[in-house]
Amino acid sequence: MSYSTAALVGPVTLDDVRGAQKMLSGVARVTAMEGSRHLSQLVGSPVHLKCENLQRTGSFKLRGAYVRIAGLLPEQRAAGVVAASAGNHAQGVALASSLLGVRSTVFMPKGAPLPKISATRDYGAEVRLHGQVVDETLAAAQEYAERTGAVFIHPFDHPDVIAGQGTVGLEVLEQCPEVRTVVVGIGGGGLVAGIAVAVKAVRPDVRIVGVQAEGAAAYPPSLAAGRPVAVEYPVTMADGIKVGRPGDVPFGIVGELVDEVRTVSEDELSTALLLCLERAKLVVEPAGASPVAALLSDPGAFEGPVVAVLSGGNVDPVLMQGVLRHGMAAQGRYLAVRLRLTDRPGALATLLGVLSVVDANVLDVSHVRTDPRLGLTEAEVELHLETKGPEHCAEVGRALREAGYPVIG
Repeated sequence: MSYSTAALVGPVTLDDVRGAQKMLSGVARVTAMEGSRHLSQLVGSPVHLKCENLQRTGSFKLRGAYVRIAGLLPEQRAAGVVAASAGNHAQGVALASSLLGVRSTVFMPKGAPLPKISATRDYGAEVRLHGQVVDETLAAAQEYAERTGAVFIHPFDHPDVIAGQGTVGLEVLEQCPEVRTVVVGIGGGGLVAGIAVAVKAVRPDVRIVGVQAEGAAAYPPSLAAGRPVAVEYPVTMADGIKVGRPGDVPFGIVGELVDEVRTVSEDELSTALLLCLERAKLVVEPAGASPVAALLSDPGAFEGPVVAVLSGGNVDPVLMQGVLRHGMAAQGRYLAVRLRLTDRPGALATLLGVLSVVDANVLDVSHVRTDPRLGLTEAEVELHLETKGPEHCAEVGRALREAGYPVIG
């Protein structure tokens, strides 16, 4: 689904972004841009992946955090900084503060993944766990700022942060000067706003497309209303773009410079993450895979050459396991079936033999004999299978039915 944007005015200029680029020299990496043969064939023109997942701290967030903190007055630096984040912004603020010799305190939700908490501490921040959701964490960080005088570093709603993120756009133009479309994931809007400022100032003909998760898509209704509108309960696996309300500053820029905002489903996100891992050999978090999800969902809608910005790679291993399984299921490469068989010695081995003939890989077997729904001589088996796609799934189903196994789910 796609939405056109309305015209509004923003406060960040190309000179601001170029100044940020000079400031970040030697601090942020100029991340690689990799071609994708598979996506290029699908879209019908060259597709390149801008690998911000390979940035220091694993995402683009270091860029904006460093520019914002570097711009503080000496007395503000002396008071320290505070931030709230479930992961990427936390790590960006922690490293930027350490590099600049500024004390940092980062509030994170109690349920934040342990690897992200550990990484934030390792980068030098004092981590405080507060609240179950980011909104509660954010309130705690703002209260701390008011009480202590520490400067609150917003993840996206500040011109310096947007200018820092915009340096990604300058690199895109340098690495792919013939680019026609740039596709970027959107949470609060800082990254897409910064890229749009940089790219449109130099190449106004380039199309900028933002991508949001369907369950956390605050920009489409906000652009329709002409003002930021909150999504009350944003729900998505893509925590990097799970933001309930657009930032005031990036919203104006997005309205003026971003050509289109699209939404993608959870199935499309997981399929895109799986593709990045299998085809591009890149570990990308769901938010970072959102531009690829948009390309996969409607490949004919993008004029090439296309640059898809992979915004981050900080994915929790437990989440990665679930997302990959979800992506395999969405592609018809993972099949779960329940069936009944006669409870006698060798019955399970016979069933597995049927699956072996059709080359279905058994990942897990659950064998139940004591359910009151079962007959005296029946057993119920749940099988999790790895398959080769939808046609193979159908072949497995036919083989089971022809062998006399009643599939019940």
